[in-house]
Amino acid sequence: MTKFDLRQQDCIQGMSQLADESIDLVVTSPPYNLGVGYRKYSDRQDRQSYLTWCEKWAAQIRRVLKPTGSFFLNIGSAPSNPMLPHEIAIELRDLFVLQNTIHWVKSITIGDREGDLQSHGHFKPISSRRFLNDCHEYIFHFTKTGCVEIDRLALGVPYQDKSNIMRWRHTRGSDLRCRGNTWFIPYETIQSRAKERPHPATFPVQLAEWCVKLHGPAGAGRVQTMLDPFLGIGNSAVAAQRCGVKKFIGFEIDETYLAEAKRRLG
Repeated sequence: MTKFDLRQQDCIQGMSQLADESIDLVVTSPPYNLGVGYRKYSDRQDRQSYLTWCEKWAAQIRRVLKPTGSFFLNIGSAPSNPMLPHEIAIELRDLFVLQNTIHWVKSITIGDREGDLQSHGHFKPISSRRFLNDCHEYIFHFTKTGCVEIDRLALGVPYQDKSNIMRWRHTRGSDLRCRGNTWFIPYETIQSRAKERPHPATFPVQLAEWCVKLHGPAGAGRVQTMLDPFLGIGNSAVAAQRCGVKKFIGFEIDETYLAEAKRRLG
C-alpha cells in the first residue's frame, strides 16, 4: 500500500525540507507559462523570470534525487511559442543530463497499406492559416549522469515481423522489443471537465504509470519513493498507487486541486 505525503505548499520551499538523495523517481509537469487559467498561479511571467524559476525548482530536484534516480519532465508548447520546451531543457543542462527525449503523442492519424485512414486520440483544434494542430508534447528524461539503466521492455511491444525474434541475438527468443521514444497516450473521453478533470492542464495517469515502469520495478524494487512537485489533481499519485510505489510525496499550492487529489486516492 502506498503511503502518501501530500502538502499544500510551494514546491521549492517543500523540497528544501526533504533529505538529500532521498527520491528514486520524479514525474511532473510544471506550468508552461502559456497563460493557462490556474486558480492561484499566474501563468504569465516574462521569459527570463520563468526560466530562472524553473532552474530553482530543478536544482532542488537534483539535490533530492538519488544518483540512480530518474526525473521525467512533461513540457508542452504553443505553436506560437515552439522553443519553450527546448529553452527549459537548455536551462537545466548544468543540473542534469538529458538521457532520453520522449514524444507524447496525444492524437494521430495513420493509414493502412490499402490507404484507409484512421484517427485516434484527442487534440484541441487550432484555427490558423500558419500553424498545424498541436498533437504532441515532450517528456524529457533527465538523470544525474546519463548512465541510469532503465527497464526498456517494461513497455515492450511484440515484433510485427516475427522473423526478427530469431534474427537478432539481443531478443533471446522473446517476442518483445523496446517501444521506443514515441508514446501514444490519448486522453480519456470525458463528458464534464468540471466534474471529471477539474484542472486546466493535466497529463493522463497512464503517462505517469509508463514513467514508473520504465525506470524500474516499484514497491520492493527501484521505485520506493516518488515525487511530484506540481501535484495538481494527483494523476501522478494515482499512478504511484496503481504501480505499488511505497511512498509518494506531492506539493500543490491550490487547496481545491489538493482536495481533489486526496479524494481520488480514497
